[in-house]
Amino acid sequence: MKILTVIARLLLGLGFVVFGSNAFLHFIPMPPIPQTLAGDYTRVFLASGYVYVIGGLQVIGGLLLLLGRFVPLALTILGAIIVNILIFHTLMAPEGFPPALLFTALELFLVWRYREAFIPLLKP
Repeated sequence: MKILTVIARLLLGLGFVVFGSNAFLHFIPMPPIPQTLAGDYTRVFLASGYVYVIGGLQVIGGLLLLLGRFVPLALTILGAIIVNILIFHTLMAPEGFPPALLFTALELFLVWRYREAFIPLLKP
């Protein structure tokens, strides 16, 4: 189980470092923005500069996971981002739903494996 935890941590960390870095370096080509609600959301996301905040948080969270340091903090940061990714793909762009589910499954597995760090949050 320990090896599976390391693999999940590295996969999730690598995914967020790569996709978070893309916000700054633009090495993954973007298709044209569609004329849909998802396109409107994306245009505002890019024009406002919010993409840089989220990209920076993704890189920070991903690096923490790759380094194996402060993993519960990284999972907390990335958890909020994953919820937003999941909601976006559920409501506006269902074609990206399978990768969102993969990232969600990796996050939930790691939260379960590091549950001792999160238990105090649930105590009254």
